[in-house]
Amino acid sequence: MTVESLIALIPALPLAGFLFAILLGARIDRLPAHGHDAHGAAHADDHGSHSGHGGESHDTHAEVDESAFRPIPSEEEQRATSPHAGHADDLANSNGADGVIPDDLNDGLGQTGHVVEGGPRPVYRSWWVPTALVAVMWLFSMVVFVNVIFGGQTYHVSLYEWIGSGSFHVQIAFLVDGLTAMLLLVVSTVGLLVHVYSIGYMDGDRGLWRFFAYLNLFMFSMLLLILGDNFLMLYVGWEAVGLCSYALIGFWYKKPSAAGAAKKAFIVNRVGDFGFGLGIMMIWTLLGTVDFEQVFASIGTLDPTAVTVIALLLFAGAVGKSAQFPLHVWLPDAMEGPTPVSALIHAATMVNAGVYMVARANPIFAESPVAMWVVASIGVFTAIFAAAIALTQNDIKKVLAYSTVSQLAYMFFALGIGAWVAAIFHLVSHGFFKGLLFMGSGSVIHGAAGEQDMRFMGGLRAKMLWTYLTMVVGSLALAGIPIFAGFFSKDEILGEAFGRGYYLFWAVGLLVAFMTAFYTFRMVYMTFHGRWRGPADAWQHVHESAPTMVAPLVILAVPTILIGLLLGLPPEGGLIHGWLEEVFRGAEEAGAGILPGSLAAGDHAGFSLFGIGGLLLLAGAAVGAAGILLAYRWYVRDPEAPARFVTRIPLGLGPGMYAASLNKYYVDDLYALVWARGGVLLGNALWWVDAKVIDGAVNGAGWVAQRYGALLRRSQTGHVQNYALGMAAGLVVVLVAFLVFRA
Repeated sequence: MTVESLIALIPALPLAGFLFAILLGARIDRLPAHGHDAHGAAHADDHGSHSGHGGESHDTHAEVDESAFRPIPSEEEQRATSPHAGHADDLANSNGADGVIPDDLNDGLGQTGHVVEGGPRPVYRSWWVPTALVAVMWLFSMVVFVNVIFGGQTYHVSLYEWIGSGSFHVQIAFLVDGLTAMLLLVVSTVGLLVHVYSIGYMDGDRGLWRFFAYLNLFMFSMLLLILGDNFLMLYVGWEAVGLCSYALIGFWYKKPSAAGAAKKAFIVNRVGDFGFGLGIMMIWTLLGTVDFEQVFASIGTLDPTAVTVIALLLFAGAVGKSAQFPLHVWLPDAMEGPTPVSALIHAATMVNAGVYMVARANPIFAESPVAMWVVASIGVFTAIFAAAIALTQNDIKKVLAYSTVSQLAYMFFALGIGAWVAAIFHLVSHGFFKGLLFMGSGSVIHGAAGEQDMRFMGGLRAKMLWTYLTMVVGSLALAGIPIFAGFFSKDEILGEAFGRGYYLFWAVGLLVAFMTAFYTFRMVYMTFHGRWRGPADAWQHVHESAPTMVAPLVILAVPTILIGLLLGLPPEGGLIHGWLEEVFRGAEEAGAGILPGSLAAGDHAGFSLFGIGGLLLLAGAAVGAAGILLAYRWYVRDPEAPARFVTRIPLGLGPGMYAASLNKYYVDDLYALVWARGGVLLGNALWWVDAKVIDGAVNGAGWVAQRYGALLRRSQTGHVQNYALGMAAGLVVVLVAFLVFRA
């Protein structure tokens, strides 16, 4: 089988898995189950069983006292706010007579359908074929990756003509170069491990067939996005990914918060996608084609203003899809979906789409200094904005969500300054270690009986050693500690910024690196160290996750440690630079010196990225280590220190600053006020105008005609003498008027 054939089959395999799960999955899962399971009660993970507790219920108070920013609650607070108080009784009372959670609660709510201890347990088998097909897809992707990367090949596979009208032609065709190969590596590897992880995580969920159908459709959509050789195919994959995210975030559709989060993600992304669609239309209008090669070859012939408008419209789509400010608000809410979905969306698929698109369209952006400046500025601002929010979040998945927003912003920051290879390097390394961290958080939630609030965790390393060790590896990578993947990719971005003269951006990036290390190990220490702060009776049920969940963590820990060493050394010319050199040829040079002169310090063309004795590397590692040490000091040695620090901030600003961070700087509230409530008010106002003014005018005309008709009707008596009298009176009036006006 040729490489071209494998490329054509890669997206077809997950599509086949989707069709299998949709058509046959439900029937397979309804087959009679055999055997018993003494494991017993359902694993109430982040399916919403603790909805009376959890992140948002503790994070929305505008008035903040000292206890609000105490990282570890007192014993009295634990008893008062414990999500487990009375929970077991409520769950038992909701079960049917046979001990099984009722079907009307189970379907769409995320309850697992397991039975009480010793009872029969349904067995769901619909995951097998979709997972096997994704495994074959991964194998094919690795063959293609090796041929492209190590064989130096670029493949262009044309299947058939999709649209043919006059001079406008669009092919169903795939382009596989170094950039596509790198994305294939991340998407296929993390996607396969998410499938394996989901076997254990979603075990017992009656909607399992639906879940794996959505996962496979998600994989197909992302593969279509990165493989397509034209903007129209990219757009189809782009929109399909958005649709799949809606389905997966709202997988437990009977849970109001999940349904709301799905709608929020879908609507917010439509804002960015509108601009993206306009950008593609403008490309076709001005150039008559949407093919990548033809567009990039002709983009230099357009007016610079037109190129800037196209680039900014395309970037609007990236802002929405990759959750950059101001369209970042959907991504943290996406945590309402099952944790495997979070890993897939935040590590391998949807959020990477915007970064990939800007990187793929590098010839367009490189022609517009204004667009590059906008990309870099949005990236830098979003990086520090999201990191500042992550500092105070208590929901373990929310910490990782805002971390994702911040790390994606790092990538856009790199793209905006022309560090194209560094951005893709960070995308690849981030895909592995963030996938590891999200799956690790799901393992924690699964093993801790559904708890997501880190204030009610602690000491879990004693019972969840494998989860702890792998999450530490992922956290060290995210914190940018040497030898781990994040160190090489993050510090290359910072080095590029310094080397190109963007000292202000470099300083902000360094501050974000410190904040990242701090909030990452704040999460580690609050979750795994210290004592158990949840209910005493819940501790005995804490356990390590199933092998199908732990194995993907261990596997992902390997590239988290090694990929930086393999791809990032030597720092100025690692393997990844050679692999992507052809893709970004010319664009690297165009990115230099694009920012206003006030931010640059002259010509840095001869700057050697790590030629200043490793001081830049040392600075990046030092701020990471400082963040880890501060987190240890505050959350292990002296848990009251954060409260004291906040209260000692000058001018009494501490509590307000903490509340602002905890409440996400009220951006969601502002959007709710302006767009949601404002939209309702505008709708009511338009209704009033329509009902009272427009309809009033129409109805008023009818009313006047009706009234005059009623008056005239009285004259129609049917008596001749009345008509004669009327005619005589009219004649008199006419004569009088004639005489008056004549005189």
